[in-house]
Amino acid sequence: MKEKITIIGGGLAGSEAALQLADRGYEVDLWEMRPNKLTEAHQSGDLAELVCSNSLKSTRLDTGAGLLKAEMKLLGAKLLDVAQDSAVPAGHALAVDRMLFAHKVTKLIETHPGIRIMRKECSQIPSGKCILATGPLSSEPIMRYLKELLGEEQLFFFDAIAPIVDADSIDRNLVYAKARYDKGDPDYLNCAFDKRQYYAFVDALLEGEKHEAHEFENEFFSGDKFNFYENCMPIEELARRGKDTLRHGVMRPMGLEIPSTGKKAFAVLQLRAENSDLTAYNLVGCQTMLRYPEQKRIFRQIPGLENARFLRLGSIHRNAYLNSPAILNQNLSLKVRDDLWVSGQLSGVEGYVECIASGMLIAGIICGEYSSLPEESILGQLWRRLTQDPGKQRFTPVNANFGLLPALDDCPRDKKLKRQMLSKRSLTALGKAFHNLEFNVDEFKLNNLLNDEEQ
Repeated sequence: MKEKITIIGGGLAGSEAALQLADRGYEVDLWEMRPNKLTEAHQSGDLAELVCSNSLKSTRLDTGAGLLKAEMKLLGAKLLDVAQDSAVPAGHALAVDRMLFAHKVTKLIETHPGIRIMRKECSQIPSGKCILATGPLSSEPIMRYLKELLGEEQLFFFDAIAPIVDADSIDRNLVYAKARYDKGDPDYLNCAFDKRQYYAFVDALLEGEKHEAHEFENEFFSGDKFNFYENCMPIEELARRGKDTLRHGVMRPMGLEIPSTGKKAFAVLQLRAENSDLTAYNLVGCQTMLRYPEQKRIFRQIPGLENARFLRLGSIHRNAYLNSPAILNQNLSLKVRDDLWVSGQLSGVEGYVECIASGMLIAGIICGEYSSLPEESILGQLWRRLTQDPGKQRFTPVNANFGLLPALDDCPRDKKLKRQMLSKRSLTALGKAFHNLEFNVDEFKLNNLLNDEEQ
C-alpha cells in the first residue's frame, strides 16, 4: 500500500514536492484553494502561478541563481524543465510565458496518477505527514493555526510588483532592442533617458501619491516607511535614497548604447518580454506602491511609453514568512510537530527558483535521500540558513548568492576566476556526494564566463 502525504499549497514549492514524491511512489493529496478563493496577488486557479515577475533570474554560472539552477538540474528538479519549455527571450536569464508555464505545470500534475488535487481551502492541518507550502500569502486559517502551534508572532514584509504594458503601445521609434554589451540575443527593449528626462522621472516618482496602509497592515506600518524586503524594494523607495540611485542600479546605462547615435544614454529602463508571443512587456525594476492613476501618469514619462496601454498595474501586498531557524528541525520539519514540513517562501527562502529548490529538498528529505548536502553548494547553504541560529541578527529571507559559500582555500583576486572556481567546486561536490561523477568544466561553460561589468 502506498504511503500517503498531504501537501497544502499548489505554488512552486508545493508543485515541485508533489511531482517529486508522486514519482517516488507516494500517494499525494495536493490542496489548493484557488480559484475558489484567490489571494491579493493571484489572478488564476492554475498551479505554480508566478505573481511578481516572469523571470527566474540568470542561467549563468557566474551568478548564484545560475549555479543554483545547475545544482537543481543535477538533482532532478521537475519544474526547471517546464520553465525551459515555456521560456521567452531574456538574454542570459530564464524568463517564462507565465500563463503557459502555469498551464503546463497544472496539466502535468492533473494527469499524474499519483496526485489528487483538492480544490478547496484547507482550514485545518490534517494529521500524518504533511508539507505546508502555502507561501507568503497564506490564508488566515493557516496563519492562525501556525500562531497557535508555534506560540509566537510571525514575521512579515511587504512585496511590490511591476506594471506590464501592451507591446503595440510601445513607440518603436524611441525604444530599441539590445543586449548589454551586445552579448547574446537582443531580447530586452531599452528606453533611453537623457539627463533632463531622467531627473524629471525621478522627481515624479518622489512626488507621486502612494498606497496607504490598510487596516491589516497597521502593525507593520510606521510613519511613512513600510517594512520591505530589500530585493522587492519599490522603485519610488529606491529613488528616495538619492536621485542617482536608479541610474547606478536598475537603470544603469552601461553597455546599452543607443544604436542610432552610438552614444551612452544618461539612464536606461529595460522592458522584458512577458509571454512567448511578445505581446506584453514587463517594466524591469519598476515594482511600485504608487496609486494606479499615478502609475499611468508617471510611467508614461518613460521615453517610448508616452502612449502605453497598461495590461497590469503595479501593486503592493503583504508577504509572510516564519522565523525558521528558531522553529525548524534540521530536516526542515517543525520542532513542535515533526511530521509537518514547511516549504517555499513561508519557510524563508526568497525567489522563484529557491522555492522550487525548497520543494525538491523536502521531498528528498522525506524519502530519506538527503540527510545533508555539501556545504560547498548553494543548496546546502540555503538548507543551513533555514535551520541554523542567525545569532543576534534577525532572520530575513535568503536567496541564492555566492556570499553563502565558504571561502576558497586559495582565493584569487579576479572575481571571474573566483566564481568559476566556486561553481566548479560546488558541482563537483554534489556529483561526488550523489553520483560520483567528475564534471566537465566546458559542459557547464565555466571557461566562458562574462566579465562582471557585462552582467
